Amino acid sequence: MTALPYPLRPLTAAEYAALPDDADGRYELQEGMRVMSPRPIPVHQRCLRIVCAQLDAQLPPGLEVLPEVDIDLQLVPPDQPGTVRVPDVVVTREAFDRVGREGGLLRASEVLLAIEVFSPDSYRRDARIKRGEYADAGIGHYWMIDLEDGPSLLACHLAGAFGYADHGPVRGRFATTDPFPVEIDLDALVDRT
Repeated sequence: MTALPYPLRPLTAAEYAALPDDADGRYELQEGMRVMSPRPIPVHQRCLRIVCAQLDAQLPPGLEVLPEVDIDLQLVPPDQPGTVRVPDVVVTREAFDRVGREGGLLRASEVLLAIEVFSPDSYRRDARIKRGEYADAGIGHYWMIDLEDGPSLLACHLAGAFGYADHGPVRGRFATTDPFPVEIDLDALVDRT
């Protein structure tokens, strides 16, 4: 009998980060429990590549765009069952030196922007659960991209005790100056041929 590579009990974020890589699945940690998500489909991956390229070309110095990276949401003390999410894209302040020195995961406090692209199986999780978790973790901006609806982008920003506020979905071109000046061509995210 082969031992499992992880304990069968709720994990802290540090215990989760110490687990060996698993090439067979894509995992997140939800209140201490490993949750498997299906791998993104090609149209989703194409969208991520284009969003990353558009962001990367416009980011001010000191910011970095990263696809699919583990983020410790730090919603509980470090010795409690943790929550680690893998947003489709994040924009972070330079945190590589800290991670290199200390190890571990990127922290929610180092993330300026988290982006999720809806998939058929992720709408509720991204629009409700992660929206609440990212707000609770203090991530200042959360964008949700819906490829089926236009495509469209819903830009959320922290609004105090109310969590995230938004001004409704945008189609065509999305432009903002907060948290940094950027313009996203949403029509480029889908193949219209």
